[in-house]
Amino acid sequence: MFEGLVVDQRGNAAPIRHVGQNACYVVDDDGFLRHLDAASIDRQVLAFLKGQVDEHRDIAVDGVLQMMGKDDLFTKVAVESSIDKMDEAVGQPIPAEARQWLGMLGFRVVINDQGDVVDIEMPAGGIEGDGDEY
Repeated sequence: MFEGLVVDQRGNAAPIRHVGQNACYVVDDDGFLRHLDAASIDRQVLAFLKGQVDEHRDIAVDGVLQMMGKDDLFTKVAVESSIDKMDEAVGQPIPAEARQWLGMLGFRVVINDQGDVVDIEMPAGGIEGDGDEY
């Protein structure tokens, strides 16, 4: 999901490669290529993002409704339902243009050599909260 936005703790990009049918982020650990399950990493990122959105749910829903130019009950329920199911989106690709845009805004996922998300850098001016770190 987050291809091009995931880096290791050394700041190196973690490209996507497939092992069989499983997508993996690849981390170069001093010449040893570690293939880390992309779905597991993506779930960690989505859980973090869902937590951020849930923390500021009213602001997030209002913002989406404004972007859509709609303010009716049915659209609001649809947006809230999408937020509730956000963590189920693992495996659904984010369009390349959207990933590029997120990267330009400063969104970055930092993982360690074991596939744990250690930091998520959010764009400046993103959802206000208690900090940028995961």
